[in-house]
Amino acid sequence: MSEAQKFIDLRNPRRIWAVGSIHAQTDHLHAVHEVIAARFLPGDRLVYLGNMVGWGERVLETVDALLAFRTWLLSWRGMEAGDIVYLRGAQEEMWHKLLQLQFAPDPQQVLDWMTRHGAGATLAAYGGTVEQGMAAARGGTMTLGRWTQGLRQAMHAHPGHENVFNTLRRAAYCTGPEQGEGGVLLVSAGVDIRRPLNHQGDAFWWGAPGFAQMSEPYGGFARVVRGYDPARKGVAVTDRVATLDGNCGLGGHLVCGCLSPSGEILDLFQV
Repeated sequence: MSEAQKFIDLRNPRRIWAVGSIHAQTDHLHAVHEVIAARFLPGDRLVYLGNMVGWGERVLETVDALLAFRTWLLSWRGMEAGDIVYLRGAQEEMWHKLLQLQFAPDPQQVLDWMTRHGAGATLAAYGGTVEQGMAAARGGTMTLGRWTQGLRQAMHAHPGHENVFNTLRRAAYCTGPEQGEGGVLLVSAGVDIRRPLNHQGDAFWWGAPGFAQMSEPYGGFARVVRGYDPARKGVAVTDRVATLDGNCGLGGHLVCGCLSPSGEILDLFQV
């Protein structure tokens, strides 16, 4: 993916619907979709803030639900593919790395760490097991490569799934109304306020210290919105940042916010 494709300009939205970390909780996702469907208006945008999979066991059903809702929205007159955005979160990043496990310097250690941090559910959904992966790692690079190729083929067997994972963006943004308001930046886990947007690296999906205490606009944006808090402190909104994480999949709720182009929180609900 080119540098330009890593970020998506939401152009001039009427409103932005931002969905926090889902973690493969399909029932919560369906409930959020019902609310959005009842309130969505032409000109609105929909952004999923990463961590759509992982932890929960209903990975396949979750991706299918994302695709079905996207198809329904795109049937609306005037809707375009770029109006619905999936961001890369920690879980999607781990799945991406897992499919390239043969290139890791210590694949057994990496696989163990990822499965202990929620990626095991996604692995199982596409027919893999930790035991198989460990055995393949012991067999060497070629054996491990064949194992990861099998996972890719399993993902490809589910229509649309590969496209979802291949079109993940690092951030979405809009620059706000012409009156000079700074607009809003949407990310998965945060930004490192010491670095410019195109040098964030892993901060987008793992977060960085100081995000919740941000007191000045970052990169000219009036507000930065994230869908996952690595510290799991729940929903929080300040003048400059908003965290839409209700710990869904970890005993909590799925959070959705409706934002103005300038980053104002117009509505906030959880199911």
